[in-house]
Amino acid sequence: MGYADVYRSWRDDPEAFWMDAAEAIDWERKPTKALFDGNAPLYEWFCDGVTNTCWNAVDRHVATRGDQAAIIYDSPVTGTKETISYRDLRTKVARLAGALKDRGIGKGDRVIVYMPMVPEALFAMLAVTRIGAIHSVVFGGFASSELAVRIDDARPKAILSASCGIESGRVVEYKPLLDGAIDAATHKPDFTLILQRAQAPASMVAGRDLDWNDAQESAAEADCVFVEGNHPAYILYTSGTTGQPKGVVRPSGGHLVALNWTMKNIYNVDPGDVFWAASDVGWVVGHSYICYAPLIHGNTTVVFEGKPVGTPDAGTFWRVISEHNVRCFFTAPTAFRAIKREDPEGEMLGGYDLSCLNALYLAGERADPDTIEWARDLLNVPVIDHWWQTETGYTIAGNPMGIERLPVKLGSPTVPMPGYRIEILDDDGRPVPTGELGSVAIGLPLPPGTLPTLWNAEDRFRKSYLQRFPGYYDTGDAGMRDEDGYVWIMARTDDVINVAGHRLSTGGMEEVLASHPDVAECAVVGVADALKGQLPMGFVCLTKGVSRPHDEIGSECVKLVRERIGPVAAFKLVAIVERLPKTRSGKILRATMSRIADGAEFRQPATIDDPAILDEIRGAVAELGYPRK
Repeated sequence: MGYADVYRSWRDDPEAFWMDAAEAIDWERKPTKALFDGNAPLYEWFCDGVTNTCWNAVDRHVATRGDQAAIIYDSPVTGTKETISYRDLRTKVARLAGALKDRGIGKGDRVIVYMPMVPEALFAMLAVTRIGAIHSVVFGGFASSELAVRIDDARPKAILSASCGIESGRVVEYKPLLDGAIDAATHKPDFTLILQRAQAPASMVAGRDLDWNDAQESAAEADCVFVEGNHPAYILYTSGTTGQPKGVVRPSGGHLVALNWTMKNIYNVDPGDVFWAASDVGWVVGHSYICYAPLIHGNTTVVFEGKPVGTPDAGTFWRVISEHNVRCFFTAPTAFRAIKREDPEGEMLGGYDLSCLNALYLAGERADPDTIEWARDLLNVPVIDHWWQTETGYTIAGNPMGIERLPVKLGSPTVPMPGYRIEILDDDGRPVPTGELGSVAIGLPLPPGTLPTLWNAEDRFRKSYLQRFPGYYDTGDAGMRDEDGYVWIMARTDDVINVAGHRLSTGGMEEVLASHPDVAECAVVGVADALKGQLPMGFVCLTKGVSRPHDEIGSECVKLVRERIGPVAAFKLVAIVERLPKTRSGKILRATMSRIADGAEFRQPATIDDPAILDEIRGAVAELGYPRK
């Protein structure tokens, strides 16, 4: 069957579609039905099935692929490489789970994981789900104040951490941050397990902090605790508009079914293939496609402790792909923009043999056509943009390479996946005509594995996602559909700006700027204007080695936007900057940049990679005459 047939089979009988997909998962008790809609518009899946996440990700593979690599750890920052088989992974996870069980952790208890990109981070996630507990991974190195907020919301019995993480050229000590968070939090964990790393051993608090290895010495291996299909596997906090993070809940049964389905149908990998998602376990990509989906499907997953550039150079991705025989590679567009800026001619690809690679997948933020074309021409493989969110946990719209390779339209993540009925709505909730910009909404129910609610915040869940468009999930994104049914995600809803009554997408302007040969990376934000309501302001980073006058390049950028979008964009403000402020996952902090330009108060984002960049942005907007007095 082709894509249209598969999508139609879901649309015509979603119950049968998802029950069939559930056959690929091991259940202690199979579900009698897929959808439970008795509490609509809050929906759940596979509630009466009984299963275990760790069993499906680890134990069930030992008999058939016990000697196969489950995890390849590659750390250019420490010079370490390690391969862990499924058989060894089961032993390590079961013993860690036993250490947690011996200290009172059981079904429903929360455990925070605050770890760097090391295999032990995956051991921790799997060990928690093994005994029916619920993990909440917090990005390693998060500030104490932000970690404290998550401790108070999740109320964990234990925190699993490490003494330090290692960034490009620096060691980040985690233990002082963890100590500060526990001191600041109202809730106190019963204990912590600390993985001591040689780069910065941590001092321990007697009676609370336990050494990772010592705590497991006398522990017996714990068996899997099987749980109901709607039992949470994890909570993952995502940023909220109020500054208070939202705890996305991931239910066990739907999570297993959906992620397993994606591995062949979307990513076109078979069990045994090497799959690499260059992200971090602290983000949703790390949960879904470093830890869970590859292991559930019987693949080998790569845990990479490094960066696209600087560890040691812009060729590190090519080395990892070639050395570990990676078939499918998944990363963020910003990673490729960084590589392109550092090595615009792709010279560092050099003698690496990338014939093993079948496709590159991009997600995390909008993939501009220029970056896609550069990557496609360099690697000579399909470059697939796909769109999803922390809340969904996997692809909303993409190109289902394992079903049918659809024609690529640069700038579009292609078409909706089974389970997702996408509509483009105006502010009154009415569908807009083809080709017009509107709010992207998804008809309820959302498919299995997506969030059923927020942790201890049902009212906030309803208000954030269900209230604006009754009968739909509000994605918070703006976009459109074309005559072929392709979806175009143009910007976050609050990145659609209103210039003299015209609704314009900043993403569309970024696309134009990115096409300039000297532009490596860019962002466009809306700034307040007394006459037109808003004006677009562009921030541009130049490709390495460009020495032309900045005024000249800025003028060319303005001309490009006027030519391709038109005078209606009123685009005339361009700042050349060295760097853009980003989160640690690579997302550009456009809302923060806009508030700086408007002179508005703002809370420094907890996820910002380098706060010093904000001073450069302030200087750049000041040169453009902003904020206006």
